Order: sequence, then C-alpha cells, then structure tokens
Amino acid sequence: MIRNELEKLIAEKRACVGVAGLGYVGLPLIIEFCLKGFRGIGFEVDSKKADQINAGKSHIVDVPDENVRKCVEEGRLEATTDFSRLSECDVIIICVPTPLRKTKDPDMSFILAAGEQIRKYKRKGQLVILESTTYPGTTDEVLKPILEDGGFKLDEDFLLAFSPERVDPGNPQFQTHNIPKVVGGVSKDSTDVAAQLYGTIVNDVHAVSSARVAEACKLWENTFRAINIGMANEMARLCNALGIDTWEVVRAAATKPFGFMPFYPGPGIGGHCIPLDPHYLSWKARQHGFDSQFISLAEQINSGMPEYVVKLTSTALNKSKKALNGSKILVLGVAYKKDIDDMRESPALSIIDLLRAKGAEVVYHDPFVPEVTFDHAYTIGDAEPLKNNELTDELLRDCDCTIICTEHSNIDYKKVCDLAPLIVDTRNALNEDIRNGSSAKIVRL
Repeated sequence: MIRNELEKLIAEKRACVGVAGLGYVGLPLIIEFCLKGFRGIGFEVDSKKADQINAGKSHIVDVPDENVRKCVEEGRLEATTDFSRLSECDVIIICVPTPLRKTKDPDMSFILAAGEQIRKYKRKGQLVILESTTYPGTTDEVLKPILEDGGFKLDEDFLLAFSPERVDPGNPQFQTHNIPKVVGGVSKDSTDVAAQLYGTIVNDVHAVSSARVAEACKLWENTFRAINIGMANEMARLCNALGIDTWEVVRAAATKPFGFMPFYPGPGIGGHCIPLDPHYLSWKARQHGFDSQFISLAEQINSGMPEYVVKLTSTALNKSKKALNGSKILVLGVAYKKDIDDMRESPALSIIDLLRAKGAEVVYHDPFVPEVTFDHAYTIGDAEPLKNNELTDELLRDCDCTIICTEHSNIDYKKVCDLAPLIVDTRNALNEDIRNGSSAKIVRL
C-alpha cells in the first residue's frame, strides 16, 4: 500500500525529497529537510541559480551559506535543471511562482509547467505537494487530472496534498521550523502522509479536511492583512487631512489589550503574497457569482498609496517654492520591506515611476539592492534602470527631497535629518529623538 511505503521511508528518513523552484520558499524548505537527514534534489530552470547552490552558496538572505555548504558537502543536497530526475524522488514539493496576469487573473503557467514535468517523469509511489499560493480547487482541479494521466489512481499510485507556504523574508523570529504548517490532502491518506512529512521539520502541523480548505486558509490570511493595511492607509490619509499625527493615534489605540490589532500605513504593499493573493480569492469568488467588495476596496486604497506619496512630495516641494518637475528626489529604500533585498511588487518602483513621469530626477539608496529595473509594460515614466547611490553627505544636501520608502535598519537616519532639506517619511523611520534639533522640513504619512 502506497501510504505504508511512504510512511516507512519518511520515518526512516530514506525518502528523497524533490523541490521544484528554489526561491524564497523552495530553498529554505529543502535546506530544512536536508539538515534533518533527508536527501534533497532541488529543481530549477535557472542554471546559474542551480550552480550557485551546488557551489554551497545561498541567494536567499534567510538561508546562510554555511547551511547550504553543509548540506552539499554531506551529499544530501544537489540542485539540477534536469527534470527527468523527478523520478528519483519519493516526495515532490512544488514551490513555483503564481503571479497575476495584467488583467489581475491568476497566471497558472508555472504550476502547469511543473505539473507537466511531473507527468512526464512520475512513477508509482510518490507524494506530490503543492505549496504555491493559488485559488481554492487548484490541487483537485488542475494537478490531480495531470497526475492521473496514464491510468494512475489517487491512493493507489500517488498521493496529493496542498500546504501553504508561510515564509516571512527577513524575519529572524519566525522561520520554516517554527511556523505552524497547515496541510490538506485530496484524500485522507494524502493528508496523513503529508502531515507526517512536515512533522519531521516543523514544530507544529495542523491538518485540515481537504486541499481546498488549506488553499483558502492561505488566501484568508493574506486578504486579512491586505484589508487591514488598507484601513490603516485610509486612516493615515484621514489623519493627515485632519492635521493629526497618524503614528501617535496607532500607538494610543494599540494600548487596548483586547479587540484591536495594530496595522501600520505605508507607501503601498509589496512582496509576492499580500498584493497578489486577494486577487486569487476574488477571482474565484467571481466564478461563483460573488462580489468580494472588501477585497476590491482594499486593493483600490493600497494601490493608490504610491500616488498619494507623490502628491505629498509635490505639496511639500511647493511649500518650499519648488516644482516637482525638475527637482532631484532621493528615494531611501526600494525593497518591499526592511532589511531584505526582495523587490517583488515594491511600492517604491511605482513611486519612482510616477516621480519620473512628472519630470523629477530620481536617485536611490538601498544597501540591499544594487540595481533597479523597470517593466516597460507597466512604466509610464522613464523606464531606464537605476543603480544604487552611496548615501553621502553631498547626496543628501544635493537632493531637493528625500522620500523614506523602506526603513532599513542600517541607514543613519540622524544624518538624513541633519543634512536633507526636506523629508517625506512614509514608514515612521524618524522617531522623536531623531527629529529633535533637525532643521529639515519633515512630512510624515
């Protein structure tokens, strides 16, 4: 029986774990399995990334080089572009991107491509798990028919489950091993074996009744964040209009020990999950004739924040008798969150694009991002790439305005306050101690 065979392989750590996609989700995951004694094969379409991993080097901030090197040197980890080796794996975990099309509909091409490779090289006795965020029903409706091709049957020839990734790049407190893992299978055997597998690398596994529940769980988590961030952004705009300090209001509200959870405003939302996942849920809702109004409203507010930041900048420059057109603007931080190099969906890109479209000269400083490129299809301003600038005294004095888009910890904000003539702080990076004694004009979100 396939269940018994896989349970024994996992219990004895003789199961070979294959991970398709070695990005922010896949690499930390396969490293955890290898560190726990499993053999892992990572599958990549990017040969440079595969070569880097085989050389013992990590391209992910949260995965130390020494962990990759240890797994490679012990013969437990290898990366390859040869998908025929999927047949060697007892477990195959899919960690490929799930972006949106320009129409905001789900782009399933990466999941379909991974599924096609598995179909070509599958064998009896494998457990396949999808981790890529997607709409409820994907595992049942898309992957299951692919795996059934050739007469394969669920529970007899293969097992199939979904387990949502919960990676938080740059968070030293929560990493793969101590983030609870939700698991839902297309069958009970699939759920049980997948839960056993993850139980070898994480402290807490929460099994649910189906893959659909697990898929919906991930979307609910990130839609919750998107909607509450949208409310925080709207409240920030309201407080600004009323002349009230947004951040003081949030701090005061957060003293309530029940019934309130603080969310903070910002220049927009970024990363792979929060800007995209609610669209997967609302798209699926439309297929069933349901209009998800909260999701639409939050998206409208959050996607409008870069334009609002540009408006604040233009207004602040006008008060200094300067026009946005022709001004030199320094953007501090272009990654989507602090202390990482991840640029996916970063609101800083939209802010730079809008500023350049209005005639501003834009430069940036980000210690984690050496170069910024722009997608011509989404760009309304100058689409030329930008290179990182050293944060010199001269640069700070020379720029007409500095916009803090990402509050990296290793930026000297006291120096910024002392030297920049005008600052738009969208992240509350400049606390009262830093602002005290500064001659800069400071506008806070």
